[in-house]
Amino acid sequence: MVIGLCAIFHKVFEIRKPSKRLERGKVRMVALAVSIIVTVILVWGFYAYLKRCPIDKEFTWGEAMLFATYVFFVLFWVYGVVPHQWLTWADSELNWRPDRFIVGPKLPWTGEQGIVEWVLPFTMTYLVIRDVIAVLIYGIALAGNVVCWRHWQNRGVEKEIVEDTSEYGRPLIKEGVGI
Repeated sequence: MVIGLCAIFHKVFEIRKPSKRLERGKVRMVALAVSIIVTVILVWGFYAYLKRCPIDKEFTWGEAMLFATYVFFVLFWVYGVVPHQWLTWADSELNWRPDRFIVGPKLPWTGEQGIVEWVLPFTMTYLVIRDVIAVLIYGIALAGNVVCWRHWQNRGVEKEIVEDTSEYGRPLIKEGVGI
């Protein structure tokens, strides 16, 4: 069943001849874009369930296992698939290798060096930029993970209404009311 769906997908989206856009040096990043879209859909599913789940709900064993499997899949996807797709795209189609250096444009005051070589006291390769972006992906995923945990733990908690108080700590009253 799954293999049949994959075959249909590949048949529909098969490119027989390179398009004019690809011939001009533009690159495709379908796998990375789809992995990010799937991540957004998975997080949307979490928040959709979060809105309708009361805080005092007693989960059955089956519900707990199903949700644990879902969370495991989300974490696998966010920490495994998305960074992998980025690294694969950067290595293959962007061709960011350790022997490619970031030089930048040559300006009149930089001499024979590019602007990046002129500014930085060290050599910067595209591989370093690729890895820094991968670390940023992991950092965004970790921050999103913490935010989702916080929202799950604080579901059903009402926000406290803060009243304006005077310098002496007494509540302020509106002008003209009860005076």
